[in-house]
Amino acid sequence: MATDRRVARVSELIRREVSQMLLMDIKDDRVGAGMVSVTDVTVAGDLQHAKIFVSIYGDSAAKAETMEGLKAATSFVRGELGRRIRLRRTPEVTFLEDVGLERGDRVLTLLNQLSQERPPDDLEGNETTPTTPVSGTNSASSDLDDDDEDSEEDEDDLEDEDELEDEDELEDDDLEDEDKLEDSQPVIKP
Repeated sequence: MATDRRVARVSELIRREVSQMLLMDIKDDRVGAGMVSVTDVTVAGDLQHAKIFVSIYGDSAAKAETMEGLKAATSFVRGELGRRIRLRRTPEVTFLEDVGLERGDRVLTLLNQLSQERPPDDLEGNETTPTTPVSGTNSASSDLDDDDEDSEEDEDDLEDEDELEDEDELEDDDLEDEDKLEDSQPVIKP
């Protein structure tokens, strides 16, 4: 088994060489039907198998035709990899279509459609309050009642804090008074 670092290096080399082959060396017209780019290469841990993920730009007929051309060029690609990359055994090559970019494009299109269909108020983050009552009560009046209760609790908390502060001040005053008393008493020396 090869180390992870070696597998990553071999994957990168294969990706680079196959990209170069797609540009210069593969003469099959079917491969040129759609714009092809190598997006990723996955190499097995034993370096015996390589999955080459390609992204093909074009309609479905051009994609199918390009994939057929790539499958036909598999033996040529493997032979060229054997000549260009020094490995004990050249990995078996498999071409797979990478649809991740198309999925991402589709998601972005859907998000754009949703943002265009939304009213402008929702886009700014201003949500509208529901006008239907919740569980048979008037939600507006219950919200006001809750606010009143919250404000009463806040006032009670403030009063409690004020009382604590007053007690602390009284204790401090008492300590100062005791200090004054001690200072005013005469000290008797034996």
